[in-house]
Amino acid sequence: MTAVQAPGRLLAISDLHAAIGRNKALVEGLRPESPGDWLVVAGDVAETADEVRRTLAMLAERFGTVVWTPGNHELWTHPSDGLTLRGEERYLHLVEMCRELGVVTPEDPYPVFRGEHGRLRIAPLFLLYDYTWLPEGAESKAEGMRVAEETGLAFSDELLLHSDPFPSREDWCAARVAETEQRLAAVDDPDVPLVLVNHYPLVREPTRVLRHPHLAMWCGTRRTETWHRRFHVACVLYGHLHIPRRTVHDGVPFHEVSLGYPREWQRHGHPHGILRRIDLGESTG
Repeated sequence: MTAVQAPGRLLAISDLHAAIGRNKALVEGLRPESPGDWLVVAGDVAETADEVRRTLAMLAERFGTVVWTPGNHELWTHPSDGLTLRGEERYLHLVEMCRELGVVTPEDPYPVFRGEHGRLRIAPLFLLYDYTWLPEGAESKAEGMRVAEETGLAFSDELLLHSDPFPSREDWCAARVAETEQRLAAVDDPDVPLVLVNHYPLVREPTRVLRHPHLAMWCGTRRTETWHRRFHVACVLYGHLHIPRRTVHDGVPFHEVSLGYPREWQRHGHPHGILRRIDLGESTG
């Protein structure tokens, strides 16, 4: 009698920052629970292209399918990186690298995961941010940036994440959102709900717990705040905030799946496991 293989599990992680010693040890220890497990990697694998390749190649050898979407760190043109490509050219280079490794990217057809509770369409999104999540009292990006200057806290993206050939990150974000919105509308299906995977949260609410609220400017865009209601969405997976938790917005679960920096995970531990198991139960249809 042939044994029937159990359905795989959907696992997720983000913000691996795999070049950091203690993180590298944890990442190298990641293993699937079963041969059919899928792994979603929601950005910030590492800061250099070589380390991104090494890490994703290792994971692709172990898991049934690996799905990746970039964070801001992969898009940095860092002085220590031998790859000097900037902006969209850098992103497309990473996409081709992933394809060579067999890793699914935001530029590929959205694959269907068949799990214990039915089918899910996994949609990796690359959307960026546009400074529209302004600090309280600010009415423009310029006013928000003044708050950042007063606190001395801003994302290193301002120096390292270039938008070429777009005039600004806001323009690049607008283009990505428009294209992605069309793609989601084309595949939206109540019988195969979407799992939206983005480095940034699609709604602002998760950023309300940030110690420095003005940093939300680098965390997303107003343009996506209705997507979990407009489309048939089973859940949203994201990272970036380094605050691993589960919240629910309009009945849709949002999972922040980051590993984060050692100083962070050593403080709060891994309350949901290093790899987050996404178990949607009957809600998947």
